[in-house]
Amino acid sequence: MEDLPEEEKPGIPAWVVTFADLMSLLMCFFVLLLSFSEIDAQKFKQIAGELSQAFGVQRDVPALEIPQGTSPIFDKFSPAPPEPTVLDEVRQTTTTEAPELETLKSPEETAVAEAVQEQMDEHVDSLLAVLEQPVTEGRISVSQDQTRIVIRIEEKGSFPSGSADVTYDFEGLLLDMAPVLADMPGDIAIEGHTDDLPIRTSQFASNWNLSAARAAAVANVLLARQQLEAERVKVTGMADTGPRVPNTSAANRAKNRRVEIILDLAEHVEEEVIRLRELIKAAPGGEDGQLMEPTIEPVPAGNNSLTW
Repeated sequence: MEDLPEEEKPGIPAWVVTFADLMSLLMCFFVLLLSFSEIDAQKFKQIAGELSQAFGVQRDVPALEIPQGTSPIFDKFSPAPPEPTVLDEVRQTTTTEAPELETLKSPEETAVAEAVQEQMDEHVDSLLAVLEQPVTEGRISVSQDQTRIVIRIEEKGSFPSGSADVTYDFEGLLLDMAPVLADMPGDIAIEGHTDDLPIRTSQFASNWNLSAARAAAVANVLLARQQLEAERVKVTGMADTGPRVPNTSAANRAKNRRVEIILDLAEHVEEEVIRLRELIKAAPGGEDGQLMEPTIEPVPAGNNSLTW
C-alpha cells in the first residue's frame, strides 16, 4: 500500500526571498554612495530652514553672506535740511555761530538791533576808508565779531622778520588810523602773536618778548600824537598761544605772525540799547505797545547820541 503524501502546510511565499535579497543589495548600494558623498553643513541648514518655513515653522535663518546692493538709485547723495517738528512748547536754542537766543523779536527790538548794527557798520566803513589800500594788498583785514571790531595786521610789510621795528609805510598808516580810533568809543586791546618757532636773540629771549614788543610798538605809534587816550589802550603779548591756523607749514606760520587791534564796543552797545529802549517807551504809542515807526538818523563820528 502506497504512503499518502504529506499534507501541504501554508508558508512564506517564494518571492519574499527574492525581494529581501534585492532590498539588501539596494541598501548596500546606497550605503556605498553615502560613504563617497560630502555633506555641506551650511547648505543643509539652509534647505532645512526653507523646508521648516514651507511647513509653517517660522524660524530666524541666519544670512550666509552680507547683503550687498547691486543697483543704487543715486551715486551721490546730498542731505536736505531737516524740517522742524511742531511741538506744543516753546524752546530757546543757541549755537556757536549765533550765541544769542533765537527768540521772537518785537518790532521795537528789531529797530534797536538795526540801529546798533548801523552804528557798527559806520565804524567799520570809517576804518576801511583809511585802510583801503593795505586791505586791498592783503596786509590788513577788518572784520566785525559781535560787538568787537578786529583790525588784523599781517607781519608782511609791517615788521622785519624777527624784529619789532615798525616799517616807515606802516607807521604812517597807524598815524592815519589813530584819529579814526579816537573818534570811536570803547576800549582798545593790542595783541601781538607769533608762530611756534622759538626765537632767542640778544634782543628777544623768546616769542613772548617779541610779541609783546610788537604790540607795544603799535601802541606807541598810535599814541605818538596824543590823539588817542592812553587809558583806553591795553597791550598784550600772546606769543604762539592764539594761532589762527595750525602751525603746520610756512604759509600757516606767516598767517599766525600778526598784530591785532581789537576795538571792544560791548559796553557802548549796551548803553545804546538801553537808551534806545527808553526812547521807544517815550515815543508816541510806546506805552500802548503800538509804536510809531521811528526814524533813526546817523550821527557824526564821536557823538554817542541818536536822533529820533
